[in-house]
Amino acid sequence: MTTLETLQAAQAAKTTLALTDGAARKAALRAMAQALTAHEAQILAANRQDLDAARGQLSEVLLDRLALNADRLAGMAAGIMTVADLPDPVGARLDRVVRRNGLVIEKVAVPMGVIAVIYESRPNVTSDAAALALKAGSACVLRCGSEAWRSCNAITAALREGLKTVGLPESCIALVEDTGRNSAAALMTADGLVDLLIPRGGAGLIQACVQNATVPCIQTGTGICHVYVDAAADLKKALAIVENAKTSRPGVCNAEEVLLVHQKVAAAFLPALYKRLVEKRKKAGQTPVELRLDARAAELIPGTPAGEGDFDTEFLDYILAVAVVDSVDEAVAHIAAHSTHHSEAIVTEDRAAAARFTAAVDSAAVYVNASTRFTDGGEFGLGCEMGISTQKLHARGPIGPAELCSYKYIVYGSGQTR
Repeated sequence: MTTLETLQAAQAAKTTLALTDGAARKAALRAMAQALTAHEAQILAANRQDLDAARGQLSEVLLDRLALNADRLAGMAAGIMTVADLPDPVGARLDRVVRRNGLVIEKVAVPMGVIAVIYESRPNVTSDAAALALKAGSACVLRCGSEAWRSCNAITAALREGLKTVGLPESCIALVEDTGRNSAAALMTADGLVDLLIPRGGAGLIQACVQNATVPCIQTGTGICHVYVDAAADLKKALAIVENAKTSRPGVCNAEEVLLVHQKVAAAFLPALYKRLVEKRKKAGQTPVELRLDARAAELIPGTPAGEGDFDTEFLDYILAVAVVDSVDEAVAHIAAHSTHHSEAIVTEDRAAAARFTAAVDSAAVYVNASTRFTDGGEFGLGCEMGISTQKLHARGPIGPAELCSYKYIVYGSGQTR
């Protein structure tokens, strides 16, 4: 099926979806989760084929993003079940006004219609996106990267089988067969067929969509995330937070890429950090973190001198840019100059410093004494997420079912004329 035919089928399906109630969509989601579990063997076999083809082409970190196993697949199914149990966003009354002339004006949440998602090497996005779109009453057209196509195709087939068991059109969820640039361009310019486009991937993909899309587009994902260790930080707490934010899964958008340390604690904190992220990891047979240091940090610990672009790079790897600053305000200014407005954290026991940081930092998620790795739909209680919006309109942060709805005004009268 061509990309155009896929979009036309989704357009036909969106009317059917718009007429379903929350109970029917909940039943469909449960059936999708069950089908995903039932097809575990086929999905994992397809994923092994993708991994075999990608070895030698992708880094170990990117291979980890591509890889599925029984636990990850179970997590995907659990995410769908969680989405199924969330409150139904469609039809929610957002506002109600009664005018002097008797008109009753209600602002009501409605489905977007057809949501297209362009993503790269993370097969779990397939089920996350499909589940959230369906919960929000919309059809979903997915376009994955070529390196993940076998996995995503197997997942999509299972999800469509789930839809079929409850009588919904399989075309409510579709995977574009063409993984080349033409299909991406077609989705970006499918006026009248795509109601919302969401890119999930690297900076190049996101910028291509933002610059070239003629359909509504949400900018997501690129995460140059910062952790600032304040003068009043609990250093033991700070070490644990920085280690988690950088090393728990470095290939994801909520991983820390930049560390800022107040000069009053740098002499104590940075050597402890070097021991934790470099020496200790080497001894344990783990990948050590390459520390790219500004001039002040380099006076305190060994590492690689930071290059001109290191504070503006989403490494998605075991690399951390490190700078020493003199104040909360300098940390805020550094973040303003280099952040992608995704997630930033301050580690401090000073409430005034925390309040100043959270008020001044302009990002989708701002943390006090916690890892940036929590910026995730599941962790925020959304079951899963369509992506992390780094813009301010129309959604910001993890995109859940409510953010995937639009609204319209329904006006009730009794013969009024103007």
